[in-house]
Amino acid sequence: MLVPFLSSLALIAAVQDANEEAPVLQLDAAPQEPVSALVDTAGDYAAYHSVIADLRDAPIGSANDLDDAMDRLTAFYSDERLVRAWIAYTAMIAARHPEYLDDVRELADYYGPEAAMSGLMYDPAYATSFTHASDAQASVVDALDRDTAQIREVSERYRAAAYDLQTGNDGRWARVRARDRQDRLDAITNAGEREISVDAEIASRVTSGVAASELFQPAAASSDATAMTPQLSLTVGETRSNPDRTRIGRILSVAALEDLSADPQRSSEVIDALLSDPVVERCLAWVRLDLQQCVAAGHYKYEDSFCIAEHALLDVSRCLGASSQASN
Repeated sequence: MLVPFLSSLALIAAVQDANEEAPVLQLDAAPQEPVSALVDTAGDYAAYHSVIADLRDAPIGSANDLDDAMDRLTAFYSDERLVRAWIAYTAMIAARHPEYLDDVRELADYYGPEAAMSGLMYDPAYATSFTHASDAQASVVDALDRDTAQIREVSERYRAAAYDLQTGNDGRWARVRARDRQDRLDAITNAGEREISVDAEIASRVTSGVAASELFQPAAASSDATAMTPQLSLTVGETRSNPDRTRIGRILSVAALEDLSADPQRSSEVIDALLSDPVVERCLAWVRLDLQQCVAAGHYKYEDSFCIAEHALLDVSRCLGASSQASN
């Protein structure tokens, strides 16, 4: 009877040892699908990039074409609309890194979920200090680089169009003195009242985990882009801006908090606070002001094309980048 008794003691001791060990991390777990609380908000960011994709080839052959482009873009620039969607979408990209989420869960297991959530909420930059945060951060930064590059590409198209309309034979309509300045200014002021359409096709792409700009690439190009690492070219004398630790940390914190909270209401409260970035919101407020001043100072429709390029596109790409240049 002694051997079975000793075996039982050994079993009890093993169970006690197992209970005292540190939590076992599930590093090989498949990425969790983003929680739907973020999906609806992120849909606006996808819709914004669907507009950017349309403007790559949209006609620039009449005053109505320029008005339509300006109206479609500025609809996103009012209040917190684009900022909240931008953070939500990129947080979903960060959430596709299970190793990072396991790091956060380990912290929550040790200090308790509420303590972990408070730390992430009140110091978003803290989220970048976890062991595997660098992988999640790299995905977010690469996605933002791709997205802002596409916005700059469309900006160059409208800038070139402004010069072509000013000098070319096909731009005579754009060199007639415009009589719609007040209408244009009113349209920018009331941009937030315009409804943003996020149709079922756009919504279905939100959880894909790729840069928003890639959602609307041609099928072959999108497939090639997702299979390759970002090709970032630098000209002589240029350096790539360092990511803003607080900005990226805020995005990573949203991903972590969505994963941590077992209480949907509590999760909604803390995430809602982090979906606001005062620096980026202030940057977009300046975009609207500069766009209005540009339109007010212009007398011809070709100048509207320049205003779209410089303010409604290029300045916005700076606001939504990964670096801290929006605060400069």
